Amino acid sequence: MTTPSAHTRQHPFGRTADGREVTCFTVQAAAGLRLEVLDYGAVVRALRVPDRDGEAADVVLGYDDLESYERDPFYLGAVIGRSANRIRDAAFVLDGKTYQLTANDGPHHLHGGARGFGKAVWRARGFRDARRVGVVLEHASPHGEEGYPGNLHVQVTYSISDAGGLAVEYRATTDHPTPVNLTQHSYFNLAGEGAGDVLAHELTVDAGVFTPLDASHLPTGALAPVAGTPLDFRRPHRIGARIRAHDAQLRMAGGYDHTFVLEGASGGMACAARLFDPASGRVLEVLTTEPGMQLYSGNFLDGSLPGKHGHRYGPCAGVCLETQHFPDAPNQPGFPSTILRPGDELRSRTEFRFSTQP
Repeated sequence: MTTPSAHTRQHPFGRTADGREVTCFTVQAAAGLRLEVLDYGAVVRALRVPDRDGEAADVVLGYDDLESYERDPFYLGAVIGRSANRIRDAAFVLDGKTYQLTANDGPHHLHGGARGFGKAVWRARGFRDARRVGVVLEHASPHGEEGYPGNLHVQVTYSISDAGGLAVEYRATTDHPTPVNLTQHSYFNLAGEGAGDVLAHELTVDAGVFTPLDASHLPTGALAPVAGTPLDFRRPHRIGARIRAHDAQLRMAGGYDHTFVLEGASGGMACAARLFDPASGRVLEVLTTEPGMQLYSGNFLDGSLPGKHGHRYGPCAGVCLETQHFPDAPNQPGFPSTILRPGDELRSRTEFRFSTQP
């Protein structure tokens, strides 16, 4: 049961360059978690989590001001859509018709285009019920936005509970067939944002197969075993232990930037990953209904924008554990489909569960 101390507050966070007001929602639960969510980009701006000694720290990268989020090229904390990850040549064929998307990653389409969901102002409201407290955000993406067909309605719900977890629930409907692949793009540093890199964090990923990349950072369409490669996290390994190994996949991506095929993912909640920071004792477990998880080690962070408290986030300052469908799925018939059709509803859930160990 949610205790009387659980609550949601809101306060102004600024105005966008075109004058729209942005609100920050602060969600507090009795378990000690405190979540801040912006209605700009459905961004997780802060997430305070206790360590093994009960001391709380903010474990996600972010910014202190709205202008930085508007300028941000790294998608810090944002919800990504319509399609997370890359689509080759910014085009796909659906029901015999070719659709041309915005090319914003060389000739390719990345994370929904130049003005994806992470740059939209969402409609938002706080809520509280007997089990949880959180924020519901909604966004209407019009037909033709960034080249996508159909009017798409998206709802994202963030909630925290006394069990010590953050749940992210996605729902979407459309009036025309369209690709939809949503994810949450928070960069985690369990030692605290600005505390350095995450190379000493120990990671476990429940996956024996991944989607190898070509030189364009796009999937080849094959599925490859992780066994015998630096991408084998079936047993815990420090993120930094093999990140500079002489491996073609790591060289092409500049580190980890790969989608793992999750074991046992069949619509129900499956374990995706476990992240542990030995210094603080914080543990993050990721569970999801999605078939894949993108592991991104923050390879392209360059400190160009000051983060929270003036911190400069360099490479590997945080790690993303992005539950999603596979990259370039509209062009890969062997991958699980991301096509949503009228009359159907996309429903997806991911949980980030926090705990500590000695």
